[in-house]
Amino acid sequence: MDKGLFNHIPFPDTGISLYESNHHKGELVSDHYHDHFQVLYALEGEGEIRLDGKDSDFSKDKIVIITPNCMHSIKAKSKLTVLVLAFSIPALKMINPAQLLTFIQHHSVHVELDLFTASQIRPLFRKMMYQQKNDDVLGKLAMPVYLLEIIILLLRQQDSVHIQDANDFRSIQMKEYIELHYFENITAESLSAFFGVSTRYMNDIFKRKFNDTPLQYLQQIRINKAKEVLSQTDIDIVTICFEVGYETLSTFYRTFRKLVGISPNRYRISGKTSDR
Repeated sequence: MDKGLFNHIPFPDTGISLYESNHHKGELVSDHYHDHFQVLYALEGEGEIRLDGKDSDFSKDKIVIITPNCMHSIKAKSKLTVLVLAFSIPALKMINPAQLLTFIQHHSVHVELDLFTASQIRPLFRKMMYQQKNDDVLGKLAMPVYLLEIIILLLRQQDSVHIQDANDFRSIQMKEYIELHYFENITAESLSAFFGVSTRYMNDIFKRKFNDTPLQYLQQIRINKAKEVLSQTDIDIVTICFEVGYETLSTFYRTFRKLVGISPNRYRISGKTSDR
């Protein structure tokens, strides 16, 4: 590989740097490579990116993950604004399980974000910009956390590209959202509004895929989490109720009894008895 095409970027202590790259219409960033990872996020405009000799469209809400030593270039077809999230290999090793590092380091990839993933990633970029400007101890701790969140979201998006049916895809996104946010105050109205569909439509496509409505699935997740805590700890039941997302103890007891068949107290006692 021609060392004259190597582009060195200095990193702060975190090994993570986020910056904006603006390109006017017709501008060409010629072939070059780095010794670090880059996530390029097209904020606005249209262009074309070449990765290891292969050209692809690069326009708003498209992301490219570029691995170390990957030759790449960009040509702007209009005014193109790109956020560049650069991070060193040591920075990635510090925050990433080995299997995740192995998964993303093999080759550069294009990721076309769906609306849901884009809505999750944009705030993370904003948070990183804010923390980077602060340049304090807490900001340095926060940067790797946000980077890991972005990587996980991108890998999940990549893992979902094989799904052909749009309703299946949306249902799976709803399921993943519930699994991540089960402890929050989720209602049918708030969930359907978040995904931009009617409550009736949401219930229909989710039930067709998973044989339950989203709220029924939410209750199952919460109660299963409660069962784990009840059987493994001596935490007060009122605290468990709060931890898994219920606003009132009566609702928690009623739902637990409905799904499990016995009260939380009795479930805890029966678990301890069976361990003897």
